[in-house]
Amino acid sequence: MSAPPVVVIQETSKIYQQGEINVIALDRVSLTIRGGEFLSLMGPSGSGKSTLLHIVAGVDRPTSGECCVRGIDLKRLNESELADWRNQNVGFVFQAFNLIPVLTAYENVELPLLLTRLRGKARRTQVNTALELVGLADRRNHLPRQLSGGQEQRVAIARALVTDPPLMVADEPTGNLDSQSAHDVLTILQALSRSAGKTVILVTHDPKAAAFGTRTVHLEKGQLLN
Repeated sequence: MSAPPVVVIQETSKIYQQGEINVIALDRVSLTIRGGEFLSLMGPSGSGKSTLLHIVAGVDRPTSGECCVRGIDLKRLNESELADWRNQNVGFVFQAFNLIPVLTAYENVELPLLLTRLRGKARRTQVNTALELVGLADRRNHLPRQLSGGQEQRVAIARALVTDPPLMVADEPTGNLDSQSAHDVLTILQALSRSAGKTVILVTHDPKAAAFGTRTVHLEKGQLLN
């Protein structure tokens, strides 16, 4: 029995205005992503991959169409409600690690929890659990400059994970990594889908990275090819 849909995108378009020119980033895209699925989203630069990811994650809004995530139609939320929804539902992993250089791995991972009502002991438990999941419990007191690129990205994954969001979105997370570090990062994302039941959406141009997913879809010129 297949899992229920977590993301339902229907006839979604996104048009940007550049001066007097309309640029169509997404053109009537429809897509359903089920709970626990690891979806790889592929396509050339400018195909609309990141735009679609940002709409699903509530970072951007579609020009037309619907994007419902976990039964919530995101366009019905105002900016404040959308920010709260993102904090509770989405973990973000980007190509740039976006770690704060003066904070330790532990402190970087703890940052999202400072926006919650969790007290110190509960925060410590969740941070330590997240660092253990990415294999960096022994690096909790290291600064980013004391870590390798692969370790920095794993800290970024732990930070995305620490609030236990049901949806993980990763935009070219292996773009700055060597092949072994990339493999390690993708294996973690795969395990989050398989073992922790998280829905993972990976944007990548690398077929080897896409192969870690349970399904691959292709975008080209804003349209879904399959």
